[in-house]
Amino acid sequence: MFLLMIAVFAIGYLCIALEHPLHINKAATALLLGTLMWVLFISGDPASFPAYATFQDYLQQHPDATFLSWLTHNRLIEHLGEVSEILFFLMGAMTIVEIIDIHEGFGIITDKIKSTRKVTLLWLISILTFFMSAVLDNLTTSIVMVALLRKLIGDKKDRWFFAGMVILAANAGGAWSPIGDVTTIMLWIGGQISATNVIAATLFPSLVSIIVPLLILSFSVKGNVTRPALHKTSSHKIELLKSERYLVLILGVSALLFVPVFKTITHLPPYLGMLGGLSVLWIVTGLMHKRRSESDYNWLSVNNILRRIDTSSILFFLGILMAVNALQTCGHLGVLSASLDRLPLEEPNKYYLITVIIGFLSSIVDNVPLVAGAMGMYHFPMDHYFWEFLAYAAGTGGSILIIGSAAGVAVMGMEKIDFIWYLKKISGLAVVGYLSGCGAYFAERAIF
Repeated sequence: MFLLMIAVFAIGYLCIALEHPLHINKAATALLLGTLMWVLFISGDPASFPAYATFQDYLQQHPDATFLSWLTHNRLIEHLGEVSEILFFLMGAMTIVEIIDIHEGFGIITDKIKSTRKVTLLWLISILTFFMSAVLDNLTTSIVMVALLRKLIGDKKDRWFFAGMVILAANAGGAWSPIGDVTTIMLWIGGQISATNVIAATLFPSLVSIIVPLLILSFSVKGNVTRPALHKTSSHKIELLKSERYLVLILGVSALLFVPVFKTITHLPPYLGMLGGLSVLWIVTGLMHKRRSESDYNWLSVNNILRRIDTSSILFFLGILMAVNALQTCGHLGVLSASLDRLPLEEPNKYYLITVIIGFLSSIVDNVPLVAGAMGMYHFPMDHYFWEFLAYAAGTGGSILIIGSAAGVAVMGMEKIDFIWYLKKISGLAVVGYLSGCGAYFAERAIF
C-alpha cells in the first residue's frame, strides 16, 4: 500500500497536468486524489507504514486509542486545520481584492502606468511584485498583481506570461523576508533563522533568481501589450465618487498590510488578521452605500462580491494539500529526507546538495511539509547556513511548476492558466533563475 500511494499520487498529478486534454477540471481530480490517498492509508496494514512509530508514541498517552481514531481524530483533523488556515486566508485576500476591483480602486494605480512596452512592463511588474511580496507575502501579492494585470493587459496569452513572471517574483520576494512565505515564517518562529540574518543572507540570491530571467527576456520579448477595452463588468452602471474609490483602495491595501503586523503583535495565525481586515472593509463599504438605490447597494455589497470568488481553485488547493499531507503522515516524506541524508558527500557540499534537491522537490510536493521534515531531522544552531539556504530554496523552487507554490495555485485559479503552457513557457526560466540564485548564495558564502 505504501508504494501504491506513490503510484496513485503520480497518476493524479499527471491528470492535473493534463487537465485540458482530458477535459477534467483539476479541482475534481485534486479532491478525488486527496480522498483516495487517505482511503489507501487507512486500508493498509498500519504496522507496514513508517508512521506506525508515531502512532505507538500516541498510544503511550492514549492507551484506548486505535489506529483509526488516531488517524481521523488526531492527524487528519490537525492537517485539515493547517489547510483551512491557508484556504480562509486565500478567501479573505481574494474578497478584499474583488472589493477594491468593483470599486475601481485599481484603476487609480493602472492609470499612472503609461508604458505599453512589454519589456518595460515586465521589469516594472516583476520588481514591484518582488518587494511587495516581502512586505505582504507571496500569496497575497500574487492575487493583487493579477488584479492589476487584468487592467493593464487585454490579450489572454500576454497576461498569462506576465502572471507567470508574477509567480517567480512573488516567490523570490517571499524567500528573503521572515514574513514573506509560509516556510520562512516557520523557520523564523521555530528559531532556525533570525529576521536580520535571513534578509542579509538571502536577499541577493533571491534578487538574482528574478533578475536573471528578466535579463533573458529583455533580449527575446518584443512589442507592446494591448490595453483591455474600457467597459463595465456588467450592464449595471454605477457612478462612483473619486473619494470613494480612494477610500476603498486605501482601506483594502491597509487591510492587507495589516496582516503581518497583526501576526507580529498578537502571534495569532495570519488568516485571523486577514478576516479581521475584510470585516472592517465590509462594514465601511456597507455604510458608504447605504443611501444608494437597492439595486446599486446590492451590486456593490460584499454578498454579491463573494459570488465572484473562484471557489474551484480553493477546492483544488484543499484536495492537493490533503493528498500531500497523506504522504507526510504516512511517512513518505520522512523516508525521502532520510534517503537524502545518506548521500556520500562531505559537509558543507552534502547539505548544499540536499537543499538544492529540496528546492526542486518543492515544485512537486508542497514546501511546508518538506521544510517541516527538515526542521525535525536536523538540529543545526540558529542562522546556520543550512537554514539560510533552505529558506531560499524552498521559497523559490516552488516556482518551477505552477502548482508548486501557493502563489502559483492562486494565479492558476484566477487566470485559468494551463499547466502544460506554464511548463513550456515559464518553467525553464524558473529553473535558470533558481540555479542562478543558488550560485549567488555559494559565491556570497565564499566571499563573506
